[in-house]
Amino acid sequence: MPISLYNSLSRRIEPFAPLDPNRVTVYLCGPTVYSYVHIGNARGPVVFDVLVRLLRRHYPQVVYARNITDVDDKINAAALEQGVPIGAITDRFTEAYRQDMATLGIAPPDIEPFATAHIGQIIAMIETLIAGGHAYAADGHVLFDVGSYPAYGALSGRDTDELIAGARVEVAPYKKNPTDFVLWKPSTPELPGWDSPWGRGRPGWHIECSAMSAAHLGETIDIHAGGVDLQFPHHENEIAQSTCAHGGKVFARWWLHNGMLTFDGRKMSKSLGNVLHVHQLLTRHPPEALRLLLLRGHYRQPLDWSDTAIAQSISTLDGWYRVLRELSHIELDAGRALPLPESVEAALSDDLNTPEALAELSLLADAARQTPSAANKAALLGAGALLGLLQDDPEAWFKQTGSTSVDAERVEALLEERRAARAARDFARADAIRNELTAMGVVIEDGAQGTRWSVVKH
Repeated sequence: MPISLYNSLSRRIEPFAPLDPNRVTVYLCGPTVYSYVHIGNARGPVVFDVLVRLLRRHYPQVVYARNITDVDDKINAAALEQGVPIGAITDRFTEAYRQDMATLGIAPPDIEPFATAHIGQIIAMIETLIAGGHAYAADGHVLFDVGSYPAYGALSGRDTDELIAGARVEVAPYKKNPTDFVLWKPSTPELPGWDSPWGRGRPGWHIECSAMSAAHLGETIDIHAGGVDLQFPHHENEIAQSTCAHGGKVFARWWLHNGMLTFDGRKMSKSLGNVLHVHQLLTRHPPEALRLLLLRGHYRQPLDWSDTAIAQSISTLDGWYRVLRELSHIELDAGRALPLPESVEAALSDDLNTPEALAELSLLADAARQTPSAANKAALLGAGALLGLLQDDPEAWFKQTGSTSVDAERVEALLEERRAARAARDFARADAIRNELTAMGVVIEDGAQGTRWSVVKH
């Protein structure tokens, strides 16, 4: 089934065809590790995790890189404030990021390049740009000469003359043009720095991704992905410097951008006090509920976070897991790969249409509930697997507690006491036990297979 993807550069949906079908290359801009990431930062990794899963079904090798920016002014500020080396900051929050992404069901990238491990490649790329007349050294800085690249602005649709006209009056005196951007900047003694032909300094943010991408994926890659907030200037600058450094070669053949996450209709920001960190949310909500919420909207559109939205995600998963719990007696062949229903693959192959894929998943759950069978159970699990959902044991799902703590042994003891009370026709005691369990946040269901219990998650 052919895959089609919206290319931000051409502004249209195009049939995807990799440069080398035997080695598909994907690069996603990763985090700057100076603090915990917020839930909006997780949307791209979740969405493009699904894309990589889909690509792996179609191609023998997919090389997926997601970088770590571990040198940055925000990192420097945090290290100076705490009186520690930058490594103490970056090591801590890199590991926190990895754990958060893994808990959300995101597979680790094949390559995780760090900016500080590629200083040599960064310096070499800058030297190439200078030699080609695309960059210049000035006052300890090296800047990219935007005027040397006529196609600048093609990705974002911005006109260079308009950018110059809209630039701030206080342009740095060492710039030839207001739109020129920094490739290398000097470091004072208290800041991290590396020796270079232009003095001790550190790289600008934009050059890092170009150097790391070229080092691991090649001068031309198939897909470059990231948030729409990176389209300008970060990705625009990446295109300019990479194209010029590589003799005019196309840098990325497809550009994919996910929309932003808002909070009750407003942009997430520290000033508004509505930033929700992933590691905190993971203590309050089931990880799959967070993942489902991030997949409910089409990746190119804005997505709103709200308490209602997370409650709806939990409720949806409750329904799907309830079906799987009812099918627990049906065994599947452990040696056979789960099938991927054509309807789900078709939705995802159409510009990663996760809302449509989730709608198809709901239909598969309905079919499995109405006609319990190994084939219907396998189809439901196969669809869930590609989306990174339904990965929990159903019984374990219903016993997840979120931010509350439930003593499972205490629950089982109360249920046994309730069974004994009902057998003795002491219904008053049985009702009292049910009320006690309700107060604990536990819901019980009496059925043909006995009494089952679950935890209220919202």
